Amino acid sequence: MPVLFRSLDDLPGRFRGGVVSIGNFDGVHLGHAEIIGRLVEMGRQVGGAAVVLTFDPHPACLLRPERAPAPLCWTERKARLLAALGAEAVVAYPTTLDLLQQEPREFFEQIVVGRLAARGLLEGSNFFFGHDRHGTVEVLRRFCAEAGIPLEVVEPRTVGQEAVSSSRIRRLIAAGRIEEARQLLGRPHRVRGVVGHGRGRGLRLGFPTANLDEVDVLLPGEGIYAGQALLGSGTHPAALSVGPNPTFEDSAPKVEAFLLDYQGDLYGQAVEIDFLARLRDIRRFASADELTAQMTRDVERTRQEARNTT
Repeated sequence: MPVLFRSLDDLPGRFRGGVVSIGNFDGVHLGHAEIIGRLVEMGRQVGGAAVVLTFDPHPACLLRPERAPAPLCWTERKARLLAALGAEAVVAYPTTLDLLQQEPREFFEQIVVGRLAARGLLEGSNFFFGHDRHGTVEVLRRFCAEAGIPLEVVEPRTVGQEAVSSSRIRRLIAAGRIEEARQLLGRPHRVRGVVGHGRGRGLRLGFPTANLDEVDVLLPGEGIYAGQALLGSGTHPAALSVGPNPTFEDSAPKVEAFLLDYQGDLYGQAVEIDFLARLRDIRRFASADELTAQMTRDVERTRQEARNTT
């Protein structure tokens, strides 16, 4: 049964008249998990489906594209993660300038009441909606009271005395602090891409690497990482390099993955990568032999991290 719907026109009738949570849900982190858990419980109480309304693309991509945050996950993965938490339907509502110009009242009446026929709403305390984010939780509370729709507001989940948020997780990942980001996500950060052709240096060194192109989510900061590669054929530990290769005077940033115990041609294949741990900084080595010795140690640590994960 499909969980992800790209239009309210495609949403089956059984998902109307349920309970709804609206937001970007980028990364589907621990705070989002708490919201969905409460949404599912509200759905049981009113006898309706738990429905998530999110937006694709992120509104910032239209309003301020030069400052739009790199996403933490792609839409299909977001829907799978939300479904695993109990959401019965995820609507990735197409974001348009017309939608973003809607006043809060118009959005509430046309979408929440009119199209979704919501019988309950659940939002985080920092929820905003409508043109220029004029719709606050208090505005929503008033609209819901007038419409006779129950509203539950969830306070932010905190870890380390700081709220769990997508922006906090982005900062950690961009700084290479993926273990800390993993704690807030509840799982490793995952990226995806397509394997392209590189310079072949890894093969000559005895570590044939796959160059990952077309990555469409946030990459960790420069460094060497232990990870896992997910292919159609299964999962493989992967030693990862994000950034340049100064030993060979190559300053171009790239993502390279050496898949342990893998035999086969990866070119053109779609690959997903989970980042498990940061191993070290990228640095210049005096020779190819010195680099190879370090890569051998990186591979062994990668194997250990993969064992610890499983």
